[in-house]
Amino acid sequence: MNIEQARFNMIEQQIRPWDVLDIDVLELLNVVKREDFVPAAYKNLAFIDTEIPLGGGESMFTPKLEARILQEVAVKKHENVLEIGTGSGYMAALLAHKARHVTTVEILPQLKEQAEKTLAANGVTNVNVVLGDGAQGWSAGAPYDVIVMSGALAVLPEAVLQQVKVGGRILAIIGEAPIMSAHLITRTSDKAYDTRKVFETSVAPLQAVPPSHFKF
Repeated sequence: MNIEQARFNMIEQQIRPWDVLDIDVLELLNVVKREDFVPAAYKNLAFIDTEIPLGGGESMFTPKLEARILQEVAVKKHENVLEIGTGSGYMAALLAHKARHVTTVEILPQLKEQAEKTLAANGVTNVNVVLGDGAQGWSAGAPYDVIVMSGALAVLPEAVLQQVKVGGRILAIIGEAPIMSAHLITRTSDKAYDTRKVFETSVAPLQAVPPSHFKF
């Protein structure tokens, strides 16, 4: 397989047509090598429009979904980011190239360890991979400028809303299969939030999510 041709095709045939047109995002997809974050058994699927199994019931998002999330949250160099659901570490690596620092929380020990190794091997030094249940966010380090929930939620916990700064953004996929929507929630004041539905999708639920009362 010609890896660079496959990467080019992924960007031009999957990602651009899904309204990912931000030049910085598209260029970053050439910098952070997706194939390095894919399990060895699935290397040949690294650039295909499909979710890739990681074990323990988790999987990598499709390339177009990762790119679209990155575009929507529009991370800036001075910002601190929280990601819930590390998975392979690829999303954390993409975020880290745009942010000051990324804290990413993974509930499965084997994925946490593998993501740490992969990030280190790829020279990503501004990511802290934490083992834990991030269903209610991660208060250590809060408030954050950006929060990315890398898994679907039936509802968004109030605790997560409280962990983003005024002016900060949360990207959360809300709903239950097969009907889910990605929402970009911007905190506009201490008590007010602006919620915008940005696209529809369907992904696996975030593991160990307890019930909450915040509804859209």
